[in-house]
Amino acid sequence: MARPDKAAAVAELAEKFTSSQGAVLTEYRGLSVKALKELRRNLGDDATYAVSKNTLTTIAAQQAGVEGVEDLLVGPTAIAFIDGDPVVVAKGLRDFAKANPLLVIKGGVLEGKALSADEVKKLADLESREVLLAKVAGGMQGVLQQAISLVSAPLSQAARLIAALEKAAGENPSLIAGAGAPAEQTQEPTNEELAAQASESAAPAAEPTTEAADAAADQ
Repeated sequence: MARPDKAAAVAELAEKFTSSQGAVLTEYRGLSVKALKELRRNLGDDATYAVSKNTLTTIAAQQAGVEGVEDLLVGPTAIAFIDGDPVVVAKGLRDFAKANPLLVIKGGVLEGKALSADEVKKLADLESREVLLAKVAGGMQGVLQQAISLVSAPLSQAARLIAALEKAAGENPSLIAGAGAPAEQTQEPTNEELAAQASESAAPAAEPTTEAADAAADQ
């Protein structure tokens, strides 16, 4: 490879180190081209998986200011540059390595922090961002549903109470007489009481006394 090509390769690797969230370095010795294509397909848009020469990767990492990579550059190396969810990338590499033991996870770097092979595997055990967001959304929906229940329950109870009162009042209007107090029992007036009331209404008004008449004349 001519030097201009090497410089271009280093620049491309340095740009990937800088623009990506991190990288996972693997050894792919013995894997077929078909297997590597399958791995790239499994990683999808979350990572860019590419074979790289160790010397060029060392220079690119230094130019990008990435530490903790040089010690991992032993043997044939392919790098998964993380463009999406780091957990998804770690899971994809771990699961592929289980089915294809020739893929060995060496370690990596995530947001400037060096990761060992064990730390990459622990990262794979975490829940993905999508799952976490789904749980958060589910929790918020549960809280919202509880709030709706707290608000709607008293209203429904009040509606049932009002309906029961309306039904009872229709059957027995005396229940609501006097704002809920029992209505006072009344009796029909006797003939003597009716006669007394009639006499009082028909009786002429009393003549004014002399003192009252004199007072009225003086006004």
